[in-house]
Amino acid sequence: MPELPEVETYRRFLDEIILDQPITAFEVHDAHVLGTDEDTLRQRVVGQQVTATRRIGKNCFLELTDGTALVLHFGMTGDVGAYRDDHDMPRFTRVALHLASGLRIAFIDPRKFGRIRHTESVSHYQKAKKLGPDALDVTAAHLQHVLSAKKGLIKPLLLDQSITAGLGNWIVDEVLFQAKIHPERRGNTLTAKEFRTLQVAIQLVLSTAISHEATYRHFPASFLIHAREWDTSATPGTEQHRFCPRHPKVEIEKSYVGSRATYVCPRCQPAPDCIK
Repeated sequence: MPELPEVETYRRFLDEIILDQPITAFEVHDAHVLGTDEDTLRQRVVGQQVTATRRIGKNCFLELTDGTALVLHFGMTGDVGAYRDDHDMPRFTRVALHLASGLRIAFIDPRKFGRIRHTESVSHYQKAKKLGPDALDVTAAHLQHVLSAKKGLIKPLLLDQSITAGLGNWIVDEVLFQAKIHPERRGNTLTAKEFRTLQVAIQLVLSTAISHEATYRHFPASFLIHAREWDTSATPGTEQHRFCPRHPKVEIEKSYVGSRATYVCPRCQPAPDCIK
C-alpha cells in the first residue's frame, strides 16, 4: 500500500510536470476509481490548471484555478505516471488527464481500490474526513496534548488518522523502535520527554523514507524495517530471524497489536509491567 513517503514522492513528481498547464481532457478508462461522478469531474476539471500540489497524510491534492481540488487516494496499489501517445499508456491506467503540452498524466491502479474525488478545498476535505495534522508537520506539543489523555495503546493511537495523518503500520513500528517505546505502552503513560522523542523519530523515519524515494532496501542499517522485510520473504516453515541493529544478539520479536503485525526489540523497547 502506498504510504506517506510514496505519496510524497508521487506529489513531487506531479509538481514537476503538471503545474500551470491547461487540462484539455479528462479521459476515463475505468469509472470504478471515481469517487465523484464522471460528468462532474470532467466539468470541474477540463479547462482549468493545477496551481499547486499538496499532500495530507496519504492523500494527494491537485489544487485548481478556481480554488477547488482533485483528491488522489492511492488505495492498495495506486501510482502515477506520464506519457504522450496511446501506445505508451501505462498498464492499468484508469484515468488520464490530458495537458495542453501534449503530456498525459496517468492514474494507475491495478487493484482499483484507489479513488479520484473532487473537493471544494483541501481544508474542506481534511475537515470532512476528520484528518489530523500531517505527520511531517505534527509537533510534540500536539502529540502530548492529544495522547496524554488517552488510555489506549500507543501503536493504534498513532495509526489513528484523526490524531495525525499519514502513519501506516510499518512506519509506526519504525518510529517506536527509533524512539525506544514499546507499542503496548498506553498514551497516558508517556512523559513529556518521550513525546519529544516520538516527534523526532517521526521526522527521522519519514524524512529518511522520502529521501530514499521509499526504496526500503536503501534505508540505513539502523532501521528496523530490514527485519520486517526479512520476515516477509521467509519461506514458510523455516526459521529465519533478524537481530536488533543496536544489539546484534537480540532477536526482533513479532506479535500482533490491535490486530496488526508488530515488530519489537525486547531490549530497546521494554514491555510495560502490565504485559510482562
